[in-house]
Amino acid sequence: MKVYQELAILGLLKEGPKHGYEIKKLLKNVLGVFTSFESTSIYYPLKNLEEKGYLEKQISKEGLRPERYMYKLTYKGAEELNRLLIDNFLSLKRPFVNVDLSLYFLPFIDKEILSKKMKIRLKALERVKRWLAKRIIEFNQKDKKHLKKILEHNLKLVEAEIEFTKDLLRAYFG
Repeated sequence: MKVYQELAILGLLKEGPKHGYEIKKLLKNVLGVFTSFESTSIYYPLKNLEEKGYLEKQISKEGLRPERYMYKLTYKGAEELNRLLIDNFLSLKRPFVNVDLSLYFLPFIDKEILSKKMKIRLKALERVKRWLAKRIIEFNQKDKKHLKKILEHNLKLVEAEIEFTKDLLRAYFG
């Protein structure tokens, strides 16, 4: 299982017990806003985390509804979360930006097509920049400072990507 997926699931369970579907929704709709986190299956990773002793599964039933599983972080899971968080802060892996792979093969791209596509990319990056700037304004509450910092970090990355794209356009098309 991916380390990031473990970290995300354990982190969400640190906030309190959750159903599998709730975890999946939070990964997509909440963490997805702040990171490029993607998760396909949720029950397989939950099963693996349970087997490692990082969480426990409890059955819950509400009225006539079918049984559902509620997942809760264990003490061992909280320790693992702390370890993963620290390791992640200290990790200096080179970031992978999808455009880098295309840049490697740049000599094979028709210059006219490249110009058009890079201009489209630049416009999309500008839209992302505006979206991030707007979201940053929304996170001025004290208890949301960490979320604001994520958005500010992403904004700086997008601004760097915008400048790089402009430099690339100037280098190839004057």
